[in-house]
Amino acid sequence: MADNEDALRAMQNCFHSQFSVDEAEYEDIEENRRTSVDEDSIYLGCTLSQSFNPDFHHSPVIKMGWLHKTPPQGTLVFQKRWVMLDAQYLRYFQNEKEVYSKRIIAILSVTKVLNVGGQKFEVVTRNRTFLFRAENNTVREEWVSVLKETIQQHCNSMEKSLMNSSDTRGQRASRVSLISKQGYLEMSGLRSKLYVVICADSVFLYRNAEEHSQGVGITSIEMNLGTVKGTDKRSFNLTTIYRTFSFVAESEQQREQWVEVLQACVSHSLSSNAVAQKIWSEEANQRCADCGAPHPDWASVNLCVVLCKCCAGVHRGLGQSVSKVRSLKMDENAWTENQLFLLLGNDKVNLFWAANIPPSEMLCPSSDSEERQRFVTAKYCQGKYRCYHALFGQQEALNKALCNTIQTGDVLETLSLVFCGADVNCYTGDPELPSPVSVAQHYGQTLQVEFLTHNHNTELPGSRAGDHTILEAALPISHTGYLFKTASSTRAVTERKSKGDFSRRWCSLNQGNFSYYESEKSSSQSGQMKMSDVLCLVVNPQGKHGYGHSFELYHDSGRVYLFGEDSPDTVREWIKVIGKALVPPVAEDLVGWSFERVGRLRYTVGQSFHCPCLGWFSLGGSRLLLLLHGEDQVDNIDLRKLQELSVEQEAGAVVLVDRGRRLRLEGDRRPDYQGWLSGIQQGLGRGDGPLDQQQLTETEVPVIVDRCISYITQHGLKSEGIYRRCGVNSKIAALLLSLRHDARQVRLSEGVCQVDNVANVLKRFLREVGEGVFNGHQASLPWLHTTTVSERRERVSQYKALLHSLPPVNRATLGAVINHLYCVQCFADENQMNMHNLAIVFGPTLFQTDGTDNSAGQVVEELIQNYQDIFNVNAEQLQRQLDMISHVIKAQEEHAEEGTPSPLTICGIYLERKEEGSELLVQISQAVSAEELVCEVLRRGNIPPQQGDYWSCFLVNDNQEMERPLHYQERALAIYFSLGKDCHLVVKRNCYMEAMLIYIAAMVDVSRNSMIKFSDEKGQRGKRTFSRRLCVLDGTSLRLYKEVKSTQPERECQVHALKVYYGIKKRLQPPSCWGMTVVCEQAERDKQQWYLCCESKNELIKWLATFMNLQHNSDLCPAASRPDS
Repeated sequence: MADNEDALRAMQNCFHSQFSVDEAEYEDIEENRRTSVDEDSIYLGCTLSQSFNPDFHHSPVIKMGWLHKTPPQGTLVFQKRWVMLDAQYLRYFQNEKEVYSKRIIAILSVTKVLNVGGQKFEVVTRNRTFLFRAENNTVREEWVSVLKETIQQHCNSMEKSLMNSSDTRGQRASRVSLISKQGYLEMSGLRSKLYVVICADSVFLYRNAEEHSQGVGITSIEMNLGTVKGTDKRSFNLTTIYRTFSFVAESEQQREQWVEVLQACVSHSLSSNAVAQKIWSEEANQRCADCGAPHPDWASVNLCVVLCKCCAGVHRGLGQSVSKVRSLKMDENAWTENQLFLLLGNDKVNLFWAANIPPSEMLCPSSDSEERQRFVTAKYCQGKYRCYHALFGQQEALNKALCNTIQTGDVLETLSLVFCGADVNCYTGDPELPSPVSVAQHYGQTLQVEFLTHNHNTELPGSRAGDHTILEAALPISHTGYLFKTASSTRAVTERKSKGDFSRRWCSLNQGNFSYYESEKSSSQSGQMKMSDVLCLVVNPQGKHGYGHSFELYHDSGRVYLFGEDSPDTVREWIKVIGKALVPPVAEDLVGWSFERVGRLRYTVGQSFHCPCLGWFSLGGSRLLLLLHGEDQVDNIDLRKLQELSVEQEAGAVVLVDRGRRLRLEGDRRPDYQGWLSGIQQGLGRGDGPLDQQQLTETEVPVIVDRCISYITQHGLKSEGIYRRCGVNSKIAALLLSLRHDARQVRLSEGVCQVDNVANVLKRFLREVGEGVFNGHQASLPWLHTTTVSERRERVSQYKALLHSLPPVNRATLGAVINHLYCVQCFADENQMNMHNLAIVFGPTLFQTDGTDNSAGQVVEELIQNYQDIFNVNAEQLQRQLDMISHVIKAQEEHAEEGTPSPLTICGIYLERKEEGSELLVQISQAVSAEELVCEVLRRGNIPPQQGDYWSCFLVNDNQEMERPLHYQERALAIYFSLGKDCHLVVKRNCYMEAMLIYIAAMVDVSRNSMIKFSDEKGQRGKRTFSRRLCVLDGTSLRLYKEVKSTQPERECQVHALKVYYGIKKRLQPPSCWGMTVVCEQAERDKQQWYLCCESKNELIKWLATFMNLQHNSDLCPAASRPDS
């Protein structure tokens, strides 16, 4: 028994050696801290924003709460402390939010716990007595009871361990071996050295070596939250998420030893052999897939190979888009069942990746870094050694094979298909299971789902040499300087960072690598990132963080880096050079302006979202600049003029419809997506902002104004007292609120919205809009002063000059309002609102005054009276507008007499060509066909139809120099609403129709095939070439074959999904003028444009006739227009 007691005492001494610092008075603490900090402790202040989480410590907390204690000098001045007890230690803290304790007492160093009266109790160790006082006797008894029970349980556990041990000395040696290093270090901010002990996965701080053996320490630092970096010859930092500890060793050699042991401590705290042992159970995984080194403890989860540390480092350098590297020991949370690596194994996977490696190029464990870099790049980036699939180069066949394979458990075949070109995002042909992932899930193939998910955005072998040039910035940019940096995070930085959260770093941008160091003289990097792995650069608003100017970098790994500086010039220069290094040279326009964020996103165009492409985007205010795949020019979207915006919350995507083009931007679960979405939504326009921040029409008139004017024009011009009568205030407020929230989503319908309510919404908006129509009070004064000019001609001249000085949106809005008021007063006989009456109402409204100044009304009256002169309006054009309005009102009255609704829309249609004076305003409903529209336009243009004339309505695209005749049964209004900015409708003669009808009448075979010159939208920077292809068109599809002997079509599209336009845009330099543009809009693929060029006009007519005949069953024109009619 005596031996056991000696052994227990020895183990206690060993345990004491892990923690102790006596609470002697610390002379180096400033005098002003002595009133709030224990005189016997070293204060390591670091608080949390919320109450301290006890799970921060490894052992579960048994009890915690507030107690009072005295310093060791015996004074009766008690100090309030937050005390925490677990199975191993009793700790007390400055307050409940502190992370690091003021004192830590090992339970095995406590000999007894005593009640001493007056709500006080003592915790007695061999060398010290700690006196505590509770709030009352009940709390004191609870603490004493729990402490005694904890001490007894610990002693019983130790005795049981000794009784079961056959080698007490072995046990002691085991305990002692937990300490990997101990010794004195200087700590920044303290004059005396501290005794530091590294034990297992924690670091303990002591006052000196003597107290180290007593079992009472200062605090412990959990190394699973720490990183270690050398800062100088003798200095190094131990950084946790709560604070940085700066230490100084006695020599440079000692520093290296401390850093090495601390880094091993961090690795030990994070590591777990459970995953590695499981993956190593497959014998092939016990050797590195690249060099054959034993016991590889890293893996590429998307390439399905297990790697050694050296090869994993090279894989990391390739970027997340090529190889997603994870540690088998430190990334335990990233692993699930590991069945994929057990199913495949390095040997099977290398049957694909390493099928053709020459002996001279093979790696071995001793290969140097250059050899590894060369080999890994060739193997995975270039696919140099892979076993090519039999379907390689046949995209549709690869995709089809993939969709079949993922229904089975053959993951190796799936890997071979994917890395030979099969698209993991391809359309399967099943609307209910549109993607390969959904098919694999449906068939319960979880390993297939895991593999496809890991390779959702993987860069395929060989892609960097071709299309991937959009990711590479070729400009050799370099820049250096100091910046302040916070610790990186995995979420967007939403909370404000104070200056204390930043650390000064020397930053360097060189050859596409952004690095940062502790100081300018440091030789080792604190961190580095490739610019090709940066997804997004964000410029923060001034003052968002402690440093006045800051920016963020979003990395492909999911981490976010925040940098800042007080100097705007410094930050501006960094943003400039980082932007240029980030984007490819062809996209430099994206960073040549005051953007808020710039980066790359995946997108699709059209209705399909199964084959996303990669593009570059730059956002600032209401502008979104973009460079799409295969384009050589930056496009510009004015977000205020979007036709539609919708957010797909579950899919993490946002859809923009601009000028008829549907653009879907994908978030890919990236931390910067929410910033893109928020920026786009803010750029749409704010209903509570000034005019230039509103949602706008293509003519730069606020949508709110346009909607109200259009509604009143169609339904209220003959309403007596329009704009003078009051509506229902609650309905006016509700309608205005809806319009301000999103005017594009509000439809003003007859019978639902009362005319007077809409009129009052328009007046209230104009009265309340920021800065008003005249751009502020000061800018409106010259307008009011103009009324004092006696000569009318001079007044008109001044009004014109003032109008020209207004911002574009204000000028367009004023023009739209005055045009509307001019039309209203034209119907004064019915509505009793002449110029003067309208001026009385709209003078104070437009000038935002109280109505006491008659000058405002006088200005509005003169603007209406001299509308044509001031706004330079063509009298003939204005008369056509009034005629159209009269026609609309008459049609409504006729429908009202018949008791039927009149859902009509005014559309601008050109007659014969687009030129000034050729536009006719035509009122059409949803049921109106293209034939009826043609007849109405010809009637309005006084053009009687002649025998042999074939008139059609054409959809004309000015920008792409092509046009499509609408089939006479197509609904005209739907086409009109889908028009883009550069498109219009024109009614004119169809010069090909007669020839097509004659050809169709003589046709024997409804199909057609011949060699034709072809080009498509693919190619680099718009440099497309025309190549000869066999073109086959029959009742099912249009197919293009590379050669006459080819059995598989190179391109294919169903006939019903085709739209055929006359003409090809000139910048493509077509080989002849007899061309057509075929737009393929199948649901399973993106919208594509194929350019087919014929050798003669006659050949073109035959192809056009065949297209029309197959799509419309020989029904090309109305019966009355046919030759046999």
